[in-house]
Amino acid sequence: MNHTSQAFLTPTNGGQPPNYERIKEEYEVAELGGSHGSTSVRTTVINMPREVAVPDHVVWSLFNTLFLNFCCLGFIAYAYSVKSRDRKMVGDVTGAQAYASTAKCLNISALVLSILMVVITIIAVVSIMVSAGRLYI
Repeated sequence: MNHTSQAFLTPTNGGQPPNYERIKEEYEVAELGGSHGSTSVRTTVINMPREVAVPDHVVWSLFNTLFLNFCCLGFIAYAYSVKSRDRKMVGDVTGAQAYASTAKCLNISALVLSILMVVITIIAVVSIMVSAGRLYI
């Protein structure tokens, strides 16, 4: 293999185009398997990335928007879920994962805060009813 560098900006070989064979020689393909008798078998392995399933949480966000919309967190989560689905359709897996992660955090926040508010309301109503019942007895 010849590892000499070649200048592409100034023609040193009489105005002819550069010889690309030298560059091609620098890259080698890893061969798998040994030789079988007089014939050698060459195998090339190409690693293809699997299609990554990115959950977009649209159904969960829609549920939170309709039923547990504490401080509009469900609606904001729905917006991020739709953006995640759009990024996934375009093929931007990293962007889709970022939007899906934000939508998941917003959905969890909306769910926890809404359940907490329901529990606090039930406790407040029960305590008011108990205290009002004691006054009239």
